[in-house]
Amino acid sequence: MPSSVNTVFIVEDDQSVRDALGLLLGLQGLAVTLFADAESFLAARRADWYGCLLLDIRMPGMDGLSLQKRLAESGCLLPVIVMTGHGDVESARQAFRSDAVDFLEKPIDHDRLLAAIAEAFARQHQRRDDHDRHASAAARLAGLTPREREVMALVVAGRHNREIAQALDISPRTVEVHKARLLAKLQVGSIADLVRLSLQVSGQAAG
Repeated sequence: MPSSVNTVFIVEDDQSVRDALGLLLGLQGLAVTLFADAESFLAARRADWYGCLLLDIRMPGMDGLSLQKRLAESGCLLPVIVMTGHGDVESARQAFRSDAVDFLEKPIDHDRLLAAIAEAFARQHQRRDDHDRHASAAARLAGLTPREREVMALVVAGRHNREIAQALDISPRTVEVHKARLLAKLQVGSIADLVRLSLQVSGQAAG
């Protein structure tokens, strides 16, 4: 299955609906992969899949909203479009609380579906970019020495060189050397960029 190609992964237990959607999207030039239930999707899913998930709510076994929630909790980057033949406000609220791109009622409006897929692909691209930036920043942070981490924490906290020197029992000149080294290692050009990087990584870790 494609990993770097935008693919619409359809999870729908009704074979006629599943095949019709696959045909429609295939005619639009989109790569499509079909699943009959949530369990088979989970069994096959790979972390490098790229695209979006078109997901039916009511299915035997695990229902669509439960699958959406499970994927969100696992850190899955695939944006989700929810579809249902039995739309209700509470289901829509649950879907959007789990960050659904759209909530589509059957019979599916084709133009709205294609618009939702385009938005989902845009979200996927942004999420992958954010994820890659975070991974790169985290890797650079991991390369700091323990002393550089201590200096960085105090710099980000707004402490001045003399305060840092006193706190760590080193000279202000040594503080400057550590700051220069950690800025170079982290590939940032200013203290403001250093603070931004720190907040970005800590925010991602908390999320």
